[in-house]
Order: sequence, then structure tokens, then C-alpha cells
Amino acid sequence: MRTVLINGRVLTGEVLREDVAVVLEGDRIADLVAADAAPDGARVDLDGGVLLPGFIDTQVNGGGGVLFNDEPTVEGIAAIAAAHRHFGTTGFLPTLISDDLDVIDRAMRAVEAAIEQGVPGVLGIHIEGPYLSARRRGIHSLDHLRDLDEEGLVRLTSLKRGRTLVTVAPEAATPAMIGRLAAARVVVAIGHTNAGYDEARRALDAGATGVTHLFNAMSQLGNREPGVVGAALNDSDCWCGLIVDGRHVHDATLKIALRARPLDRFMLVTDAMPSVGMTEKVFDLHGRRITVQDGVCMDEHGTLAGADLDMASAVRNAVDRLGLTLPQAAFMAATAPAAFMGLSDERGRIEAGLMADLVLLDRDGQTVRTWIGGQSQSGV
Repeated sequence: MRTVLINGRVLTGEVLREDVAVVLEGDRIADLVAADAAPDGARVDLDGGVLLPGFIDTQVNGGGGVLFNDEPTVEGIAAIAAAHRHFGTTGFLPTLISDDLDVIDRAMRAVEAAIEQGVPGVLGIHIEGPYLSARRRGIHSLDHLRDLDEEGLVRLTSLKRGRTLVTVAPEAATPAMIGRLAAARVVVAIGHTNAGYDEARRALDAGATGVTHLFNAMSQLGNREPGVVGAALNDSDCWCGLIVDGRHVHDATLKIALRARPLDRFMLVTDAMPSVGMTEKVFDLHGRRITVQDGVCMDEHGTLAGADLDMASAVRNAVDRLGLTLPQAAFMAATAPAAFMGLSDERGRIEAGLMADLVLLDRDGQTVRTWIGGQSQSGV
């Protein structure tokens, strides 16, 4: 069935256009046509709203009251997906915080089943640990941390449907191991690491292609030791995830990073926790009570524990706090993460032939409606 989206401001490339209609057929964008020459079909009036490619979030620990670690099931994934659709996320990676190997296995099998059963928006899995640095573990449990070995390698390369993203610290995964992960088409990011510049550089040379939440839980840029931050900013091919909530990283620091190199390798992530989409802002993580205070998820010692952040808010923050244009922010929320995960031929742009994953925002940047695979999602 053909659906024609009319009367909106449509992001095509880097430009918001009011003179085009978007034609959907099945799960794809069939065409972009002149607004005054729209074909027959079920018409949807966008009422002057802004139509963007659906947001893709590569770091979603939870939402809707569900933590993926606690519910590594199809039902848990579906609940998280439903919570984030309210905020324009049409594709995401359920993210597992450092845990036992059997939990990792259950989570991967659940993701495979969710994709097979057609849970909207599930693109794969992000396994954040347990191969991390104890010194930069943040909220990750010390009891779960370990070095990457053959057993871990087998598990991390076992996903049969969707994409696998793994966050590792170079201290816990040798360049040879990183190379083997990359050769198996696992996307590798550096994170939760105290590695120096040279060690981070070796990991990137071995096959790591990004860093997880730049500036957070990693060695910083110094005058004599550039650290992981320096390695990332000095490598124009390295993808950098950014948590733009005004709390994880100072706005000025993010602005400096964005000026340090082209924008095309920065992407927005939420690092979202179960509190997203919930009025109750308290949850448990590995036996630790986490509360949201002034928008920040913290344990009783003041350690950051993910974020109470959604993608629509991250996009608004990128515009309002960092001075980006809406097309630039949308690029970082959709086009960049799609490319990072190797999905550019399917998602991340409003273009004929790509999946009809879309988000409609009102003039205040609030989510009005989403489409995933051409299907309008209820409850938004």
C-alpha cells in the first residue's frame, strides 16, 4: 500500500525542504517527489512538522522501567523499544552492561529472537564489557570485569542476526583479539579505559573503529600524554559517541571536540537507563540503588550510572546547547550511527530505496510520530 507524506519540512541531505512529498511503499521509501505532483495514495498531512530520518541509538541500557541486564528477553527488548519510540528512536542496540558470560549469551539469543519475531527497531546488540579497565569502570561491577580470552571471543562473535557492537578497553583486549573481532564483522569501540595514546592507537590500527561516550570513563587529553581522547580526536576515521545532556560532559568541552575535526564522525547516544519514559526515577543495577537527581543517574556515592536521556532531547540539546543546526544534529542522530554500524545502505537518510524509518517533530523538537519500516507506530 502506498502512503504519501505531505505538507512537511523534509530533511534531504543537509537541507530542510518544504517542496517535496515522501512516498512510502511497503517498508521502503519509494520516492521523493515535488509536493504539487504527489501521486495517489493514503495521504498523511504532516501539518508543517519536520520529517527526519529515524534516530538510531547505539547505546540503550534500558527504558520504560526495564534494564536489559535484568530482562535479557524478547519481552524486555520490546518494552525498551516501545519506550524509546516515543522519542523518535526507530533503530537501537539493546546494551548489556558488564555481566556474567551466561547473561551475555542469553542477551544475544534474545536479540536474535527479537529480530526474527519482528520487534520494531532492533538492529543488534551492544555488549559494553566485561572487557574493561578496573580503573575506569564507572558504574560497572568490578566483580564482572575480565580480560578477553578465547571463550569470550567465541561468544562475542556468535550473533546470527543483526549487528554486534562491543566496547572493550585496550588493557583487557590485545590488538590481536581486536583484529579477530573486526575480522568477524564485530564493530569494536574503545571505552572504559585508562590506556595511553599509543595503546589506544594500536587498538584503532588493529580494527577498533570508534570510542564509547567520548570523554567519559577514559584517559583524558593532556599536554604530554594525549590519552584516548587525544587518539580519538586525532583520528579522522574514528567514530565518537557523545552524551549531550549538559551533565556527562561540559558543553564547552563538546564544542571544542566538534571544532577539532569534521562533524561526520560524531554521533549522539543516550546511554539510557530504565528511567527513560518513566515517572518513577529510581531503579536497581547489580544490587546498587540508582536515583535520578536533577536529570543525572547516580548511585549513593555519586557515581554516574548511564543517563536519563532520550534521543529527541539529545537532538534538541545539540542544537540549543552546542549551537548545531537541526540538520547537523539529525545527521549525528541518524546518518552517523547508521554508517558506524555498517547500515548506510539501509538506514539513516530520507532517500528512495532506504527503509522507511522516520520521525516527525513539531516546531519545538518534540516527537509527534514515528514510522518503522513504513509502519506508523502507535503511542507516540
